[in-house]
Amino acid sequence: MLERLEIEAFLGLAAELHFGRTAERLHVTTGRVSQLIKKLERKVGAQLFERTNRSVRLTPLGHRLHDEVRPAYEEIQAAFARAVSSTRATVEVLRVGFMGAAAGQIAHQAGDMFPEREPGWRVRIREVQLFNALARLREGEVDILILALPVSEPDIVVGPVLFSEARMLAVPTSHALARRESVTTEDLAEVELVRVAGAQPGAWLSDLWPDRTPQGRPIAPGPEIETFMEALQVVASGTGAVVVGEQVTRFYTRPGIAYVPLTGTPRLDRALVWLRSYNSPAVRPFVATALEAARLLHPATPAPRP
Repeated sequence: MLERLEIEAFLGLAAELHFGRTAERLHVTTGRVSQLIKKLERKVGAQLFERTNRSVRLTPLGHRLHDEVRPAYEEIQAAFARAVSSTRATVEVLRVGFMGAAAGQIAHQAGDMFPEREPGWRVRIREVQLFNALARLREGEVDILILALPVSEPDIVVGPVLFSEARMLAVPTSHALARRESVTTEDLAEVELVRVAGAQPGAWLSDLWPDRTPQGRPIAPGPEIETFMEALQVVASGTGAVVVGEQVTRFYTRPGIAYVPLTGTPRLDRALVWLRSYNSPAVRPFVATALEAARLLHPATPAPRP
């Protein structure tokens, strides 16, 4: 039985007629090429090359073997190249971004399910951060995102809601509100609300840090952050508060933070969004798959909007 490297050493030496250049071609040592040729000659039972201190050349048997082996080897290489090319041409990648553990569960569940429904596709999952989620979508780093609503950008399509959760206020355990059973939006006047660095009024997520309560009381701006984990660290240090979804009670419990239900506010919806200019045929099938995954993980998921 011939080994691949023996065949490559034979064909390489037949082409180069030089042990050093053949070794460079195969990325092995000169001694390794010599061993392979000797091993092959033992299998054949005769010399395939005539060697002197000055030259290397094929024997008549070596010429005949070369003429018969090279076309077969080249056909095998071409067949593998065609197979690789065919696979690359038919498998497309859908890049899905998420923020938060609950959205991440859905993204990974849908990512596992999607290739079974659409064999020509696979899903690559990426976590995004508060400060750059929409930028990563617009810059083409991800194709679809699972984000908190509302998203009202004119260049972005908002798909169906995947799951919905009650809002809570994350406050330091040392704060007076931490001892309450619930708080209202009027109570936000008693905290400094953390906000995303560089975000402008009316921008995505800005509804989580209003400037005033419904009755007009001012709400102090808290520290600026870039990631959700950074926001939690700020709260734990006692220097701010942040409005969050109730998933935090399952995934983000930590010392120094109390999560208090925030009543009188709409639920926080999470939905699929993508650029209006993104016309991939994978969008609709993935939306359906993500909805199925969401219902498996969140049985109370609302029916999609028409």
